[in-house]
Amino acid sequence: MMERKLKVIFIGAGNRGQVYSKEMAKLPEKYEGVAVAEPKDSRRNAVKERFGLPEDRCFSDWRELLKLGKIADIAVIATMDRDHLAPALACIELGYDLLLEKPVAPTAEDCETIAKAAEQKGVRALVCHVLRYTPFFTTIKKLLMDGAIGEICSIDHQEHVEILHQSHSFVRGNWGNSQRSSCMLLQKSCHDLDILQWLIGKKCVKIQSFGGLHYFTRENMPEGATERCLDGCPHGDTCIFNAEKLYLKSKNEWFRGACSGAVNPTDEQVEQALRTNQYGKCVYQCDNDVVDRQTVNMLFEDGITVTFSMNAFNKGGRHIHIFGTKGELWGSMDTREEPVRVRNFYTKEITEYPVKGQDGLLNGHGGGDKGIVGALHGYICGTYKGFSASDVRVSVDNHHLVFAAEKSRLEGSVVTLEDYINSL
Repeated sequence: MMERKLKVIFIGAGNRGQVYSKEMAKLPEKYEGVAVAEPKDSRRNAVKERFGLPEDRCFSDWRELLKLGKIADIAVIATMDRDHLAPALACIELGYDLLLEKPVAPTAEDCETIAKAAEQKGVRALVCHVLRYTPFFTTIKKLLMDGAIGEICSIDHQEHVEILHQSHSFVRGNWGNSQRSSCMLLQKSCHDLDILQWLIGKKCVKIQSFGGLHYFTRENMPEGATERCLDGCPHGDTCIFNAEKLYLKSKNEWFRGACSGAVNPTDEQVEQALRTNQYGKCVYQCDNDVVDRQTVNMLFEDGITVTFSMNAFNKGGRHIHIFGTKGELWGSMDTREEPVRVRNFYTKEITEYPVKGQDGLLNGHGGGDKGIVGALHGYICGTYKGFSASDVRVSVDNHHLVFAAEKSRLEGSVVTLEDYINSL
């Protein structure tokens, strides 16, 4: 197959929709945005201006857009988690290939429905497991493929969410309540369980998990704290979660845009949001219920043991240590300069492998956003030669690790993956 310019429609233009549309706009020889559906005016207009779209190709409801039929090659679906299923199935039915924001869907059953629909229709659906495309993890994958540490025996992997990121996204934000979105492990760490399976290249056999919400609760609220930070809270000067500091006085475009629901919001828009929505509430008085710490223990084929931990109480980043029969490998995805290191058991030497092209973690997922958009073109055209992209079935199978881990956490059990899959 030959490469060609691909036409794209965007369904959902929040943070992730904006990111993918921006990256595609940087590659005009590969992508042409032709339509957008997004209920919020400023977000919809940002995509409209980015691609010079006519008014009749801009919609507040994706259903109206899809009434046009198949007008493009790819549909980017970046709605909220619980709104993936309907547009994904509708686009698949029309024959669109998909770039589908993770998670695929908030339930195992809906994930399976999307995967099976794509398989039956014969469309490509690339799930946005962007860490697969980062210079950091592709460097590690290449080293493992080249046998740098022999056969993998064990992995210790940590996701440091970062305490203000937790407060913003998973306490105050859209993903703080599992009934509105999904469990924390699915929204935040399906990246990591996918990465672990990808690095190992084998199936998980058993899984066990522990964790809970223990800090961002009303029991830990400082005495006399007001419900909203702008209501004169007596702890405002010392509280690191003070919404006035984080959103109103901050220049953090991500925080300001998320809380206001606008692109490049004014101070007035931000202040109005802080007085009316949950971003302005005390972090100890929100309706959040997702965990702020969790560990997952996994047994993969051939006796490979894996431990994964996620928690909020840190400065952010991902840290991995892989133990092999001929050496060990370790690295941290929290700076641009730090190399991946390998210690060879036979030579006793430590070799450093530079990670080139890595963005900051909060700037494009360490290069993963740019990476997946670059890979998508070849993947859809049939010319992709990399090793990061996978079909939707692999993504859904790795989502099942998350669902099984959450089942273990809630039930206090050890889950056998074969039994879990059969139960579906």
